[in-house]
Amino acid sequence: MTYHTLAVAMLSSFAMLASGAVSAAPNQATRSVERGKYLVQVSGCNDCHTPGYMQMEGKVPESAWLTGSPVGFQGPWGTTYPVNLRRYMEDKSEAQWIAKARQPTRPPMPWFNLRQMSDKELKAIYHYVRALGPAGEPAPAAVAPGQPVETPYVEFVPKNLPAVKQASR
Repeated sequence: MTYHTLAVAMLSSFAMLASGAVSAAPNQATRSVERGKYLVQVSGCNDCHTPGYMQMEGKVPESAWLTGSPVGFQGPWGTTYPVNLRRYMEDKSEAQWIAKARQPTRPPMPWFNLRQMSDKELKAIYHYVRALGPAGEPAPAAVAPGQPVETPYVEFVPKNLPAVKQASR
């Protein structure tokens, strides 16, 4: 084997190794997106952030997922609306999303569940939402307590609660 043949063989081997590394990256990205889709489904994100998802027993086309809702949730905090996550995340970096996911937000969003997720899980959700692409319109702005609301809303005011006993110290 000549020096030239050996050099070509080595370069070819390096090229194959490099192409394998490159092809592994898209596969890993695909797995992250699929994991994000799974987390969105089992975490109940669609229940509020996808119009009609609960009423249609989850049989909403994926193209409509996470586009927010004009149906508000009203309680002592005022009236809040499930944000259009696809529009919300289009201008957020991965780091901004993770920081925001760890912060308290308005009810009835269970932000404390997001806080418990690992960075890897939050990144997967981010990558999935970004892979869906922007769609839909922004959700209505939150309305302060006591202010009139023109949209449909679900009232979150408990009725007939028993008196709460003070914990002894």
